[in-house]
Amino acid sequence: MEYAYLGRTGLKVSRLCLGTMNFGPKTTEPDSYAIMDRALDLGINFFDTADVYGWKKGEGVTEQIIGRWWAQGGERREKVVLATKVYGDMGDWPNESRLSALHIRKACEASLKRLQTDYIDLYQFHHIDRNTPWEEIWQACEVLIQQGKILYVGSSNFAGWHIAQANEIAKSRNFIGLVSEQCHYNLRVRKPEMETIPACLEYGLGLIPWSPLAGGVLGGKPKDGDSGRRNEGWTAEAIARDREQLDKWEALCAELGELPANVALSWLLHQKVVTAPIIGPRTMEQLDGPQKALEIKLSEDTLKKIDEIFPGHKTSPEEYAW
Repeated sequence: MEYAYLGRTGLKVSRLCLGTMNFGPKTTEPDSYAIMDRALDLGINFFDTADVYGWKKGEGVTEQIIGRWWAQGGERREKVVLATKVYGDMGDWPNESRLSALHIRKACEASLKRLQTDYIDLYQFHHIDRNTPWEEIWQACEVLIQQGKILYVGSSNFAGWHIAQANEIAKSRNFIGLVSEQCHYNLRVRKPEMETIPACLEYGLGLIPWSPLAGGVLGGKPKDGDSGRRNEGWTAEAIARDREQLDKWEALCAELGELPANVALSWLLHQKVVTAPIIGPRTMEQLDGPQKALEIKLSEDTLKKIDEIFPGHKTSPEEYAW
């Protein structure tokens, strides 16, 4: 396993991040335990979750599964850099969602209880809260850091100007501010290159891309007998609609002698801003496969060919400035 510093911090995390969103809804608790144990065996020390995962309001199903896994001992907690999130709707009363100081405090305490730990390594704002001033948000986070309940703060799904605003106000308070941004970024979704990624580079945030395979679309066309999301819903529709583009993509991967999913992950790992793409396995096989992406080295010529298939925004942030 390879490791990298998370943004401008001194915190080292694995180049692949274990996403836990399937734990509970799609992956049984025993299987979730096995996947997390296997992740540690592979050297993956960076796990991502959220208080809303499990999708039962207020229950934090996935956080509870992680907490019970940690409770087994074996230094499981000590080995993991855990990222969880705050913002989601956790109840039916006012102040049980978003980023008020009250909700941040209560949500953090609830996550700590479910996770059976006394601190969270990376506490992420799941979305921007346009109704709460940054002075209030940062004051709440400063208190949590002083209490030792969180160590670092990150964002998720933020625009570039949100990152700039947040960190300029943090700077005025002599506070470290945001150190990471978790966003939807892959070969098919390159809009973050227009402003979010330039902001991350300017302010020293590590990027943690979610859905690195575009919901399975970049994993190659399904084979006869395959089951899963590539054969259903919007993923199947996207594969059918963009067949010509995806045929070119699969042909290039075939030239490289690599699986499309692994090349897609490798492309992200070649982007300077990216710390660790999130892989969200439902099964053990889906965890073991992506390790190959760490070994793939893409030449400048190959990267150029990939850009021709999936055009990006390489001149940002000057693309639309004049």
